Amino acid sequence: MKSKLNLSPEMVDRARTAAAAIADAVTDFISKRTTVSVERTVLRLFGVDGVDADGVPLPNVVVDAVSAAGLLAGGVSRPFVSAMITTDLTAQELAEAIAQGSIDIAALPKTSDAEVEERARVLAKAGIEHIGRNRAQRDDYLRRLDGGQAPLLYVIVATGNIYEDVVQARAAARQGADIIAVIRSTGQSLLDYVPYGATTEGFGGTYATQENFRIMREGLDEVGEELGRYIRLCNYCSGLCMPEIAAMGALERLDVMLNDALYGILFRDINPQRTLVDQAFSRMVNAYAGVIINTGEDNYLTTADAVEAAHTVLASQFINEQFALRVGLPEEQMGLGHAFEMNPMIEDGFLMELAQAQMAREIFPRAPLKYMPPTKHMTGNIFRGHVQDTLFNMVGVMTGQGIQLLGMMTEQIHTPLIQDRHLSIENAKYVFNNARHLSDEIEFAAEGRIVQRAKTVLEEAVELLEHIVDTGFFEALSAGVFADVKRSVDGGKGMSGVFLRSDDYLNPFEIALREELGLEPVRVGVAK
Repeated sequence: MKSKLNLSPEMVDRARTAAAAIADAVTDFISKRTTVSVERTVLRLFGVDGVDADGVPLPNVVVDAVSAAGLLAGGVSRPFVSAMITTDLTAQELAEAIAQGSIDIAALPKTSDAEVEERARVLAKAGIEHIGRNRAQRDDYLRRLDGGQAPLLYVIVATGNIYEDVVQARAAARQGADIIAVIRSTGQSLLDYVPYGATTEGFGGTYATQENFRIMREGLDEVGEELGRYIRLCNYCSGLCMPEIAAMGALERLDVMLNDALYGILFRDINPQRTLVDQAFSRMVNAYAGVIINTGEDNYLTTADAVEAAHTVLASQFINEQFALRVGLPEEQMGLGHAFEMNPMIEDGFLMELAQAQMAREIFPRAPLKYMPPTKHMTGNIFRGHVQDTLFNMVGVMTGQGIQLLGMMTEQIHTPLIQDRHLSIENAKYVFNNARHLSDEIEFAAEGRIVQRAKTVLEEAVELLEHIVDTGFFEALSAGVFADVKRSVDGGKGMSGVFLRSDDYLNPFEIALREELGLEPVRVGVAK
């Protein structure tokens, strides 16, 4: 890609070097730990599903039982698979028996380590083959059907009722949407379990459950065949159940997942240790499933000023890129986030937005960048809001963004109605089509405002990243470097669900995924 901004390669290299050092230090820290949600994910990939008589998900029941027996530091796989061999039950049958109280997993005789590890390897192979078949099915759809043209048109549905969501999603697809995101019910990110089954009540959104994923996937496949287009499905593997929801998405062929530990730390007060461990495993699952992740840097600009904090967005993108590379996620699946959030009343704000978007495009040329619309400065004036969204769409097509979350003129008034999406999609299609190749026709003045703005933001990002290397990542979070929000390494929600791995720790899916993704072998125990 020919640079229009004349960004300094040396400065970009310095930024990546610093981000790599940050990611290496954090990776070393989290590789010694596991969490209750990682272990529940293992059970889900073994095939455990459903709830007990009190409505508690069976993965929670089993992990709680193993934890109560003091065995979770070695991973749930070792005692669970040993029990499967001893009892000759399937994973689901064993989980149900534990939930009913007919089997005490801690009281069963242990099978040899070699036998457990071989059986776990076979079970993991079956689990990831299921995910592999889903990826192949997506590839087949994309060969047969139109997969859309970047920037892909991304809209949300948020009724709280999965069946009504399907109606609205199909309508949006017929209007031209390429990606449907089902907004989760308020507060789900703080639940330390995943609700079960189809749901018809939610607050500001619909619960992310495996059955809801299946229902929406089926609905989008049907309308996609009708339209001759593949409609991508997006949800949120974030919060306290991040890896579990990533696994559910992989099992039901979701295409795009919000997946960002920093977002959870800063905006949901989730413990940094917990969510960074969860993020690493969830991104391995997403990488193998071919899922595009979206990161949440755009949210920094809802609490901090978008002009002054622009460098924190870029610095976070560099860090997220390095985190992703360390778990095998290719650049083509990194939907790094940023946003059009500057105050529309400032002079030359459009030029600064253009500089930020072009800079992200040039620094991360292979990433399907996710570009977020104006929200903070939407006032309820629908006419001005529609103009703001038009300028946002213009920047999106001029800078080759990968995924464009379409703004709604009714932002700050209500969740989108069908007619709001129609106008928003019409706006984006009009701008994208009429300005499709505008970028090929223009260059920026070498000493002009756009080039100088990008240069300044890059320099500030490098300075910030090198400062974080000196102080430490967790210390930087405590100091409120990102989004002006301070979080301590031992604070926040979910810390009690973090465990140091013992020397005999076993996670057969991590072992298998590392092999499939070409990563270094798993670091099994603390002492190794």
